Amino acid sequence: MKRLRLGQKLWLSIGAAVVATLAFSFGLLNYFYRTVYMKEVERTLIAEGTSLARDYHGGAVTEAYRRQIEWYDEKSTATILLIDNPRELSACFPFPVHYDALVSGRDRETLLAGKPVVKTGYEKRFSRRVMAVIVPLLDGKRLEGAIYLYLPLADVQEATKRAAATFWPLAAIFAAALLVVGRRMVRQMVEPLQAMERAAERMTEGRYEAGIPVRSDDEIGRLAKAFNQMADAIAKEDERKREFLANVSHELRTPLSYMKGYSEALLAGLAKTKEEEKAYLRLIHRETERMERLVRDLLDLARLEGQSVPLERAPVAFAQVIEDVIAMYEPIAAQKRIKLSCDLDYDVIVNGDADRLEQVVRNLLDNAIRYTPAGGAVTVRLSRLSEAEGELVIQDTGKGIPKDQLPLLGQRFFRVDRARTRKEGGTGLGLAIVKQIVALHDGAIQFDSDLGRGTTVFVRLPLVREEE
Repeated sequence: MKRLRLGQKLWLSIGAAVVATLAFSFGLLNYFYRTVYMKEVERTLIAEGTSLARDYHGGAVTEAYRRQIEWYDEKSTATILLIDNPRELSACFPFPVHYDALVSGRDRETLLAGKPVVKTGYEKRFSRRVMAVIVPLLDGKRLEGAIYLYLPLADVQEATKRAAATFWPLAAIFAAALLVVGRRMVRQMVEPLQAMERAAERMTEGRYEAGIPVRSDDEIGRLAKAFNQMADAIAKEDERKREFLANVSHELRTPLSYMKGYSEALLAGLAKTKEEEKAYLRLIHRETERMERLVRDLLDLARLEGQSVPLERAPVAFAQVIEDVIAMYEPIAAQKRIKLSCDLDYDVIVNGDADRLEQVVRNLLDNAIRYTPAGGAVTVRLSRLSEAEGELVIQDTGKGIPKDQLPLLGQRFFRVDRARTRKEGGTGLGLAIVKQIVALHDGAIQFDSDLGRGTTVFVRLPLVREEE
């Protein structure tokens, strides 16, 4: 079975709505016909009959009273008859009514109680329904006669036929207008969705340009705009993925080339002395460590981004963690004649993972010392900003970073100076790992730098509250 398209479903919904509206209108018309019109006819007939019955003052029905009824019959829209024999009542109805059911049943009791009787039935002579009212003429508790009134009821179909000459042309114009407006509305709703469908099919083939036109500011327009933004984001992510793979290939290919070249030299016996062999082995070992560090950083970053390694949160004396890392890097700083100083607030207690926080400090301090020239300075400060937040600041006097490249810091394999030597430059993953760890701690990281004057890194982390 072929599935209906969205446009077809909308058209069916519109048609169903029109049919339901017409059916409701027909039902409402019948309701007013039965409850309003018929009640009004009944009330009018009862009022006329009751008014005429007030002129009867008991005893036998006089000729004068009969002439009065006949005179009123000529003026009234209803047919009015005066009956002075109750047994003749059944013969007065213009539609079949059983004699006993009218006179000797519940209706006779109603008449004896002084209340009118209302009957509705179909009359062949009029080809329509007729409403009749019997108003009793009582002499004490005796039924001396009755005033009989009946009136043909207006037919709803007749009214419809009379209005058909005007109704159908107007209905045709309305239907045509509804068709034009509905077609335009359906097109405006369906075309962006069809464009999204085609764009999604292109995206499955690796083509991420969406370019869906946004023609409105409603939900459909906003959906098209969001789809375009999603396509752009996927395209950028795909570009980053390709760049990432290219960077990984480059980072792995270079040490592998070193290892292959020097190992082949050793196998070919090109090393003439033991010292030369050891030098080759040291180079191979260095590149092996570099590959090991690269793979470790990649796995670490993947786990942090996927949150597959949950943080072991606990109150951490952050100043002690920083002090331990500084002790590790003091010999390296002294070797480069870099002044390494710190100003730590030991009352700052961070709610976090001590090992991951140590990794943050180590990566940031490693970058600061690596890119600071001999004779420079690196300063580490830890302070409390508020009761809920602390701040780590690491400032160096290195080469600095251009302002337009600051937003790119923390992207995988990003390097400010791609021409840096392999000895000076890292893998480009350290800051990416730092950003992920800080984000997992619900913190924030910010960079500030001036070319030739150095770089400052600000790391804000939530603190353990006193009540905790």
